[in-house]
Amino acid sequence: MAEATQSAATAARPAAQRGGTPQGAEEGEGSNPFAGVVALLKRGDLMFALGVIGILVVLILPMPTWLLDMSLAFSITFSVLILMTAIFIEKPLDFNSFPTVLLLATMIRLALNLASTRLILADGHTGPDAAGQVIQAFGGFVMQDNFVIGIIVFAILVIVNFIVITKGSGRIAEVAARFTLDAMPGKQMAIDADLSSGLIDEDDARTRRKNLEDESTFFGSMDGASKFVRGDAIAGLLITMINVLGGMIIGVAQNDLTFVEAADTYTRLTVGDGLVSQIPALIVSTAAGMMVTKGGITGPTEQTLFRQVGGQPRTLGLSSFLLLALATMPGIPALPFLLLSGLTGGMAFIITARRKREAEEEIQAMEETTPAPTKAAEEPIATALRIDYLRLELGYGLLSLINSPADNSQRLTDQIKALRRQLASEMGFVMPSVRIQDNMQLPANTYVIRVKEIESGRGDLRPNMLLVMDPRGEEITLPGEKTVEPTFGLPAMWIEESNREEALFRGYTVVDPATVVTTHLTEIIKDNMDDLLSYAETQKLLDELDKEQQKLVESIVPSTISLGGLQRVLQNLLSERVSIRDLPTILEGVAEACAGTRNVMLITEHVRARLARQISDANVNDQGFIPLITLSPVWEQAFAESIIGPDDDKQLSMAPSKLQEFIGALRTNFERQAMMGESPVLLTSPAIRPFVRSIVERFRPMTVVMSQNEIHPKAKIKTVGQV
Repeated sequence: MAEATQSAATAARPAAQRGGTPQGAEEGEGSNPFAGVVALLKRGDLMFALGVIGILVVLILPMPTWLLDMSLAFSITFSVLILMTAIFIEKPLDFNSFPTVLLLATMIRLALNLASTRLILADGHTGPDAAGQVIQAFGGFVMQDNFVIGIIVFAILVIVNFIVITKGSGRIAEVAARFTLDAMPGKQMAIDADLSSGLIDEDDARTRRKNLEDESTFFGSMDGASKFVRGDAIAGLLITMINVLGGMIIGVAQNDLTFVEAADTYTRLTVGDGLVSQIPALIVSTAAGMMVTKGGITGPTEQTLFRQVGGQPRTLGLSSFLLLALATMPGIPALPFLLLSGLTGGMAFIITARRKREAEEEIQAMEETTPAPTKAAEEPIATALRIDYLRLELGYGLLSLINSPADNSQRLTDQIKALRRQLASEMGFVMPSVRIQDNMQLPANTYVIRVKEIESGRGDLRPNMLLVMDPRGEEITLPGEKTVEPTFGLPAMWIEESNREEALFRGYTVVDPATVVTTHLTEIIKDNMDDLLSYAETQKLLDELDKEQQKLVESIVPSTISLGGLQRVLQNLLSERVSIRDLPTILEGVAEACAGTRNVMLITEHVRARLARQISDANVNDQGFIPLITLSPVWEQAFAESIIGPDDDKQLSMAPSKLQEFIGALRTNFERQAMMGESPVLLTSPAIRPFVRSIVERFRPMTVVMSQNEIHPKAKIKTVGQV
């Protein structure tokens, strides 16, 4: 309600607020003397402020009986409006102004209580209509000319409101506020996790964060607002006692009434006043209770209640049977129990029949939409042409890695999901989904990894054991089964789970079987990323770029370079394990290179130079520098002289004996550095780098070949050898 008032105020602001008098105001002042009043009434913010001030004025100034009657009627109407709003909203945040509305309703009732108290004490001796006709009607109707009945009814209403509804609502609001605030960090982390995983976009995350903040603010406000209801109930009880005692004292001492007359008159007026105030208070308390209990309900309240309470035929049937049994007991009137028994039994029968009919209709619809078995058995021939980009085949003995690992490790499927996220973060490459299937033709403990249906690796596991490797290369002295690590071919050993702590104490590397498979899969994917980056995946990478980068894409593809050409550039980068996550920089480099050449190899080299910072950072060792093995001037010249062909179609033409000499020298240098614990980078000139790489990748695929253009100016380097 507060938000509606504020928006109405904003919409109704006259033009005079924006800068002087509106046009025609001077002309209209003489003809319409009420123009100013009308303009004032259109100001919702001023009217709201005047209303609040009016409530405070009532606390001080007396009120005539006719105005009190109208105000009491307004209080009852306002309370009913609040209750109806609380009933029909779908979630509590739809009525987030409820704490403010509750405060206003409480202030209105207290102001009217004070106004009626003033009239009762001042004019109560004149008769039952001293405080207005509304109070007189409530007092006469409820009391039935017996003030004892009125006191008892009033006391019961106060007890119901104060002890039952108000206390319960306050407790629920307190607990809801506490748990909402405690759960905020976890919910914030969940939103951030969904955003980082791509399940939601930034707008959805912003909306969910706003809803979370509003929810915490609302329940915190409700925790405090519940004290308004509690204080109102206490104030009503105290005001009633003051009115009765004060009225009797005034009636006997000042107005010469007998004790019985004073008790009857002032009690009638006080109880009527109390009922007029307690009934709206009870209504608002009920609304507050419905607001705080609606936290776990989604959708309209009545639908949820009818679905959950009256939607269980077994519950209705058992209730009908119980009511029928109570109707047969002696001394109990049978008619009401029989009617209710018939009603609940009929509802159970109707719901059961309806659900049965719906189930039959659903089955019939499925039969109509399901094709004939002969047609369904005919598999389209196109399915035989589909291939799996990545497939993991497991022997039957390794199926426990997917279902329930024997140790406390993650399931294999969970590790593969994490691998997809890791590759996307490190390489900018969206790994295709991995199809996992059992293969009964494999040995029980064997797995096979296939890339585009071609076997790319296999290994043998022990599902209930751990794989141990010594990083120092020494022999493992623990009891177990000797084996070879499938990914890198290192000597290893399978040990029992009970020896895990001993292995860790000795400094061994301990991995579970699922991690062995995931590591092997990771290396195979990295070796084949260029082959797995399809045309469709390249298009998807471009489509998922930010809106700010879409203009760059539109200016390059396909006018400057085709999508297929861009795909080949990205494949060249991935083949050397260069991350393509910084796609905008790659596109900028492609745009620059295409101005001078259309050769994909030359474009790739230019892009690598643009990615110098990234490439240099990826090859920094633990000491903070890039270890280099440089190419001697002799070999630089030999390669330069062996490159033949036109500018855009150069090829390497070197004598085989010369190539063998180069390979031998390179292998000797790198093996020497490997024995010293170094993994250096081979540094060449930019012109010959791709040709040197094409030779090196055949016998040392993990060796990084960089040109001088790819060494960032701020990178620290150290030459450890020369070929």
